[in-house]
Amino acid sequence: MIDRIQELQGEAQGAITAARSSAELEELRVRYLGRKAELPQLLRGVAALAPEERGAVGKAANQARQVLEALLQARTDELAVGELEQQLLQDRIDVTLPGAPPQPIGRLHVLSATRRELEDIFLGLGFTVMEGPEIETVHYNFDALNHSPTHPARARTDTFYVKQDASGKLAARDELVLRTHTSPMQVRAMELHPPPLYVVIPGRVYRPDSDATHTPQFHQIEGLAVDEDITLADLKGTLLEFARAVFGGERDVRLRPHFFPFTEPSVEVDVSCFHCNGRGFLKDGSRCYLCKGEGWLEVLGAGEVDPNVYSYVPTTDANAPGYDPEMVQGFAWGMGVERIAMLKHGIPDLRLYYENDLRFLEQFR
Repeated sequence: MIDRIQELQGEAQGAITAARSSAELEELRVRYLGRKAELPQLLRGVAALAPEERGAVGKAANQARQVLEALLQARTDELAVGELEQQLLQDRIDVTLPGAPPQPIGRLHVLSATRRELEDIFLGLGFTVMEGPEIETVHYNFDALNHSPTHPARARTDTFYVKQDASGKLAARDELVLRTHTSPMQVRAMELHPPPLYVVIPGRVYRPDSDATHTPQFHQIEGLAVDEDITLADLKGTLLEFARAVFGGERDVRLRPHFFPFTEPSVEVDVSCFHCNGRGFLKDGSRCYLCKGEGWLEVLGAGEVDPNVYSYVPTTDANAPGYDPEMVQGFAWGMGVERIAMLKHGIPDLRLYYENDLRFLEQFR
């Protein structure tokens, strides 16, 4: 029996050494070491041998199995390297070719698309697009916008303050915050450009709120127009054109008295509901779910620039009137990009914008 084991070992070694592929090696493994192969069967039959033969036969069979297993593994590793190199040579991929199937072309996020749409509308009305810093000083964010020292928005629970150093020796006006609105660019724009001035300022703003209609970071578009003889009627006409461009040519706007520290008078601006055509109810007699039966949708806040704001614009030329409230007037507004997109597309929850759910995002092509 030992002779047969040695014969099987020699035969298997020769076949394994001569194998030219991993598939051939697998066939040899099954033939010589599989459950039904002769060598494993000899091992199982050791118990039936005479006691004086068991030790020698069992040792020889185990040694043969171990030798063959080691040889199979070594030959497998050797062939795998060569086969991989051959596959790499044959399966070269031109990464410049389009995928199969071709992937769809990317698109703008609904907020980016809405922002660009709004910018284009106001560019068409003669405004210029400006941008400003997202980390702002208390001076520009609050003081220069006529906020009183006790205004609630200054509280650290309502605004993200940015720590600058450990000394705590900064003057209050030099403290840094994540801007709570895009309105700080009103004074910054007037410092850079003499009147007449017509600008829109888009950008991110930050407030510590988080629910279905508020997020800690969101987007606004500020508008500012300063010239001679500008009235609230000019503001209404501008926003009427905006509303009709965004929500449809049949829209109307409504101004309601309100209060903002940096405008006087201040107004809330509503647009007639485009879902029920301003009636408040639908054709089947049910109440309009979008405007809640009011017939109007609140879209933004606005107003005439408060004369106090002009006093924060330094006059660099003593002979130039600059932003003298006796010489110029202006209006300003601020709208949320998310709010406009929610109304236009019927989006129920602000948080959907930021969850990166393709089922939501792919609806806006």
